Amino acid sequence: MIQHFSFKPLFENTQLPGWSISFFYLRERYAAEYLKDGTIQWIGSIPPNEEDVKKMIHELMLFHVYE
Repeated sequence: MIQHFSFKPLFENTQLPGWSISFFYLRERYAAEYLKDGTIQWIGSIPPNEEDVKKMIHELMLFHVYE
């Protein structure tokens, strides 16, 4: 389960989509960029079960950003 999920826009004062995200998964911190097409670019290490984590991130972004 993802914990302490946070996001902020990549581009301040613009309408351009893209977000910097960070969260904890299995007691380790991860960071990434969530791009406008839903692509996730990891910054640093990639979490185990990457595909499962990506699904959780997409759900969180839908809930927080697009709703």
